[in-house]
Amino acid sequence: MRSTTHFLRRCTLLAATATLALLTACTTTDRGRAPALERQATWAVLPFANHTETPLAGNRAESIAEALLHAQGVGRVVRYQPAAQQEALFDAGDAKRQQEALAWAREQQVRYALTGAVDEWRYKVGVDGEPAAGVTLRIIDVASGDTLWSGAGGKSGWSREALSAVAQKLIRDLLGTGLSSAR
Repeated sequence: MRSTTHFLRRCTLLAATATLALLTACTTTDRGRAPALERQATWAVLPFANHTETPLAGNRAESIAEALLHAQGVGRVVRYQPAAQQEALFDAGDAKRQQEALAWAREQQVRYALTGAVDEWRYKVGVDGEPAAGVTLRIIDVASGDTLWSGAGGKSGWSREALSAVAQKLIRDLLGTGLSSAR
């Protein structure tokens, strides 16, 4: 009897360890520590570069990030809207567009800007078609242009999960660290 109980405990422990390893293998994140940020300051969401083959992936990530900033209690959040909304594949004008957006943020007297890049935004090819997202985020001091915090991550989900849900979880996780010191 004691041998059976011991065997069952070992099997349960092994199964729990395997499940934990499987779940943690689905997400990879690296992020820095943010300095003390003013949560009630005015924040802007600037354009996200799209380094994927998915049209408007940067725009989708911007929308999610904007909503999450609101949900996490950030004061006033504004979003840069260029005159002509465009996001071409392999756009060489990312740096120019970023500088225009930063100049706009200064005119709006924004304190912090959130920007980033989308490196993966797709459903993986195969039987399961798992959603996968990869993003980098940066919080910028608008006045100086200095990067105050940055984080990068990738996440894949289960076959029946929406790509937007996977991206939302990833961006929330990254922003949680970036905003953890906000007062």
